[in-house]
Amino acid sequence: MKQYKKHDFPVHEVRRFLEPGPIVLISSAWQGKANIMAMGWYTVLEFSPSLIGCMITSANHSYEMIRKSKECVINIPTVDLMEQVIGIGNCSGEKTDKFAAFDLTARKATKVSAPIIKECYANFECRLADGHMLEKYNFFIFEVVKAHVAISPKYPQTMHYRGDGVFMLSGKNVSRRSKFTPEKL
Repeated sequence: MKQYKKHDFPVHEVRRFLEPGPIVLISSAWQGKANIMAMGWYTVLEFSPSLIGCMITSANHSYEMIRKSKECVINIPTVDLMEQVIGIGNCSGEKTDKFAAFDLTARKATKVSAPIIKECYANFECRLADGHMLEKYNFFIFEVVKAHVAISPKYPQTMHYRGDGVFMLSGKNVSRRSKFTPEKL
């Protein structure tokens, strides 16, 4: 078993190790305007109903759009959209039409007013399920009310932000299904 030499690490940077989930693009709409933001701070909270918690800073233009509309779409981009993801994360929707600026296609969702991003591998239409932690923590709890996922590939290559402009790309998949009991699959 490998042993690691360790050093003290700034606690405000531990997210680099804890948020290896794929970067998502959150699309929102309010009063005829649509926006997209890049995000890595989210967590699955429950399977059924499907609940996802997201921290969105109140300084972000999307925060008020989502707070007021009480809905959004969580879109999962693949690696081929990395330059768009970086660009979206580095500008404000207050001054930029991000769909036009990054050549992305807004499509009508079926259950919410926020648009789906056509070029993304998956789109999860969400409604606010619980907003009690918004004022104190900027933490939204969404229920996924409709999911759209591409037929293939089964395991798309996604990007995962590590901080300081460094991304980890999803890679090799390893199956250990035989080790799990049916109720844990």
